[in-house]
Amino acid sequence: MTSSNSLLLLHPNDNVAVAKEYLSKGSAVPSGDRTLTALASIPPGHKIAISQIDQGAAIVKYGQVIGYASSNIGIGDWVHVHNVQATKPGLNYAFSTELHEPPKPTRERFFDGYRRPNGSAGTRNYVAVISTVNCSATTAKYVAKELTETDLSAYPNIDGVVAFVHKEGCALAFNSDDHKQLNRTMAGFAKHPNIVACIVLGLGCETAQATLLERDHGLVQLGGIREPDEPLPMVLNIQEVGGVRKTVNKAVGVLRDLLPLANDVTRESIPVSELKIAMECGGSDGNSGITANPAVGVASDLLVAHGATTILSETTELYGAEHLLTPRAITPEVGEQLLERIRWWEDYARRYDASIDNNPSVGNKNGGLTTIFEKSLGAVSKGGTSPLRAVYQYAEPITEKGFVIMDSPGFDPASITGKVASGAQVVVFTTGRGSCFGCKPSPTIKVATNTPMFNRMKDDMDINAGVILDGSSIEEVGEQIFERIIATASGQQTLSESQGIGDEEFCPWFPGPIF
Repeated sequence: MTSSNSLLLLHPNDNVAVAKEYLSKGSAVPSGDRTLTALASIPPGHKIAISQIDQGAAIVKYGQVIGYASSNIGIGDWVHVHNVQATKPGLNYAFSTELHEPPKPTRERFFDGYRRPNGSAGTRNYVAVISTVNCSATTAKYVAKELTETDLSAYPNIDGVVAFVHKEGCALAFNSDDHKQLNRTMAGFAKHPNIVACIVLGLGCETAQATLLERDHGLVQLGGIREPDEPLPMVLNIQEVGGVRKTVNKAVGVLRDLLPLANDVTRESIPVSELKIAMECGGSDGNSGITANPAVGVASDLLVAHGATTILSETTELYGAEHLLTPRAITPEVGEQLLERIRWWEDYARRYDASIDNNPSVGNKNGGLTTIFEKSLGAVSKGGTSPLRAVYQYAEPITEKGFVIMDSPGFDPASITGKVASGAQVVVFTTGRGSCFGCKPSPTIKVATNTPMFNRMKDDMDINAGVILDGSSIEEVGEQIFERIIATASGQQTLSESQGIGDEEFCPWFPGPIF
């Protein structure tokens, strides 16, 4: 990357540069050893042509094709959706040819976490009320609200009582992939190391039977603070108990008995190698792939070097950049698993007369992202340079150490829900437009891609990666993110936590039909 006061050139082969500041039409713009004239007003984070690009020719950024010119583009012209066609370039896939292990650290690092009786390591200490179906959602909220208002203040070591509710759970095929995926997601939360105690509430007649969740996922040992033979009912159905109020009273009574045990915890030193970190980008802009995402990639490599696990997802936002990941696959089989997921998404979109090559949102485009390929090339940089160890299904328990991918849509709440269900104890979320996302039970560190947005939203942004545009190195910011992850895992609150955000973000993904 080379930089002037006004422009960033990201690769020597690029025919576009990125504006660091607003360029007014007709202004002189220094670019290397020459000066360009801006042929249009160009917002910061957007692209300016630094060479003539004929109609049909490739638009090149990061040294990669991000689309093709839909009309002739002159030197100094604004390059965006009005003159770029989002056609996927032909990609060549290599497998397992770029396996670069990060250097081993000189000393082992630790965080102060909660050691659970089953051996897992938590970073937070929540009590959960999980609703299996929309029909029991209000009941679950009543339980959490009553305990929060009457009991919680007496238990300072409990971070909160959270109702995890959703809008589905019925009218889906019994034992279908969607049914299994929902159960896998709910079980991942119920057994999460950041959850100290949990109760599951169902209506009783839904497809997503709470008793099947208990049977198939071992929820008889929920929370890690009760013995398997304790006679405490951890699964309740409203119809069997006798209605909403009776169920609320019974669930509150059960959890009230568990609160002293849930509060009886002490943080202890745990190796960083036991962390699983979810990496997400949302509300992205033209700076995401230049500042925050590659800085998270540095942090990812540092975590992997310490034996931890980092999780990349949003398969639809890897589209067009998957050829950069297959050479890093630890085996050709792992690389093929990623491509199989890409093909699945292409087919999934076709079934609904849609495509996945038009993913950038209104905010993404306003921030300078023109095509999904440009967005994906920036998104994959969150994964650093370490080998790709495994590809997981949505909400599948992650057991591999190192850098992995979990299949998910690009919708942030659904994507993060899957990664937390897979075991992520901390989330790192980059944003250029200003996402206010927070998550329970796993705290979310938000990383701003640019300084103006960081300053405008200081109550929501934990780290400013925009300083990279001012001369700080990607490595410096990556190390800052790494240290913040350890501090957050040790109990330091994120800004979203300090505002109480995270109760509404539980969002299981349902790719199939509802009947």
